Amino acid sequence: MRMLSVLVSLATLFSSLFLGAFAVQGQSASRPYVLQQNWGAYAPYFPLEEYIASPQGCEITQVNILQRHGARYPTSGPGADIASAVSKLQDVTTYNDSSLDFIRNFTFNLGTNGDLVLYGAAQSLAAGAEAYYRYKNLISQDNIPFVRASSSERVVNSATNWTYGFSAASSLTFNPVLSVILSESANDTLENSCNDIGSSDNETDTWIDIYTQPIVARLNGAAPGANLTSTDAYNLMTLCAFESVATQAVSEWCALFNEDEWESFEYEMDLEKYYGTGYGQALGPVEGVGYINELIARLTSTPVNDTTQTNHTLDHSPLTFPLNRTVYADFSHDDQMIAIFSAMGLFKQPSVLDPTKPNASRTWVASQLVPFSARMVVEKMDCQLSTGHVSDSDSYIRILVNEAVQSLEFCSGVTAEGLCAVERFVESQVFATSGGDGDWAKCFA
Repeated sequence: MRMLSVLVSLATLFSSLFLGAFAVQGQSASRPYVLQQNWGAYAPYFPLEEYIASPQGCEITQVNILQRHGARYPTSGPGADIASAVSKLQDVTTYNDSSLDFIRNFTFNLGTNGDLVLYGAAQSLAAGAEAYYRYKNLISQDNIPFVRASSSERVVNSATNWTYGFSAASSLTFNPVLSVILSESANDTLENSCNDIGSSDNETDTWIDIYTQPIVARLNGAAPGANLTSTDAYNLMTLCAFESVATQAVSEWCALFNEDEWESFEYEMDLEKYYGTGYGQALGPVEGVGYINELIARLTSTPVNDTTQTNHTLDHSPLTFPLNRTVYADFSHDDQMIAIFSAMGLFKQPSVLDPTKPNASRTWVASQLVPFSARMVVEKMDCQLSTGHVSDSDSYIRILVNEAVQSLEFCSGVTAEGLCAVERFVESQVFATSGGDGDWAKCFA
């Protein structure tokens, strides 16, 4: 017990110190530029705001946590692409810029199978401990968190690390376990399942070709004969992120790119998510319908009603889909979380994202939506809210994404504190409750 508690404490400290290591003073002293917050979906988790306690007169009665896996190594395809770009630079005879000298002795030894890095494991440990401290009043021996995960190894490991952190924070009094692993080769509300979904390649390739031109010219000038392409430049930027989270220190590769270039890198990730499973993808939001219908079932204590990617066998059993728990924790991937946000109506943009020019006022920013270990939390609460001279007692929800309370404009009667009556939330989710307006059938045309 003592060893596990120490690990959780170290994980929490480790996480805060690592994030602090990337703070770089920018143009505004009140809003510093932070390198890692421009890594899109490869950014380490960071809270967008300080957690706000439930409003006066409200008592939290149920919590649904949807969390992305922790920081990882690159997967096989991107890993090979990174290695190829590095090899081009190492094959050069002479560098014209001393900032590249470190490349001579650089060894690309990151794993390439998408496994969690140590920091990624620490993220989930710390998140589990945080969940216990924040919601421990909802926990008893007869009511411990119910935990599910999609079947990818990094997702399963993140879920189990979360349970360890929760258990350790409770001094091993409450010991949740990973109860359900949803196979990614079958119906799975925690992973993309739409066969005929489109790609974001056109949009991301367009932007990469635009913003990397100065980078390619600069690096090829500094390393004559390297013949780097726009794709190589992009892959070297991802190496900065992957090596940093793997070694818990700022990679030397990061310094090869300036602040403007990192902001452009972020925008590529924004486009990838927006046109991958977000609002810019015709069949993107429908992939989030199943999870939303499961969420509605939990909030209303009614059976799951879904015609998309839910596993009916699991969801119809009280053993594998109980409706009487106070804390639920589900572990997933970034693309699936984006689909869920989009299906629900979160982070809508006034206009589509332009692949040729970023909109500085956009709220669709991948590092703020789905960094490594991102989480969406849906808190259900009983509230006594005064409305004129009448006091109404009802059930409400509040949704937080990476600690930021969402305004829920799609919910009729939402309060200034982001409270949406449960029945109004259900009414707002017509896309989900209608089975995606027929879009799910288009996934298998």
